[in-house]
Amino acid sequence: MIGQVLTKNYGSVEQDVNEILRYAGVKKASQQDVELVDSCLLEAQDVFRFSVCYAEFPVSIKGSEVDFTFAKTTSKDLAKNLKGCDRAIVVCATVGLKIDRLIAKYGITAPSKALTFQAIGAERIESLCKLFNREMSEKYGNLKPRFSPGYGDLDLTFQSDIFRALDCYKKIGVNLTNEFLMTPSKSVTAIIGVSNKKCDEDSFGCNNCNQTNCEFRR
Repeated sequence: MIGQVLTKNYGSVEQDVNEILRYAGVKKASQQDVELVDSCLLEAQDVFRFSVCYAEFPVSIKGSEVDFTFAKTTSKDLAKNLKGCDRAIVVCATVGLKIDRLIAKYGITAPSKALTFQAIGAERIESLCKLFNREMSEKYGNLKPRFSPGYGDLDLTFQSDIFRALDCYKKIGVNLTNEFLMTPSKSVTAIIGVSNKKCDEDSFGCNNCNQTNCEFRR
């Protein structure tokens, strides 16, 4: 139903150790690197809570202005991304607060473990988003690549409009700071256009991002 906020919770999400190593900045993993990841994964095995809230909204585009009915924003990049769409899925996803506590716990005493937990958290939220995308593709058909506030020229302040539309704290426990950052930190908001043309899954993530200087770029 248009505008109705739904929630999904997942007991588990498929894991990619190579992605964890990439997020940790490891280009050629040593046995020590692998053992560190394995030990951190063991410690974090009961840490994650995979939750998503989302709703479908109509989309109207005039030039670089995009109207979702719950809010309007001006972004040439978002308008380009949503070209050919008359509706979009607006989503907030999180893996919970406990990973932030582990990162903080080891931030001073064991920086390498803190970095590894950062990488694990990054891989976990990305894998959750990919799983959600696949499920939405099965339901809606062709989807445009995920597009989040802060991408391209879409201002980060649009986070506040998404939070109002989805009631993210009430639905899945995600807060927004005065700087428009999310807590838990391993959380994502995104807009996913429903397209009438097939979109390759490879166009998600790094291949669709114009931030070519990102340290995590593939």
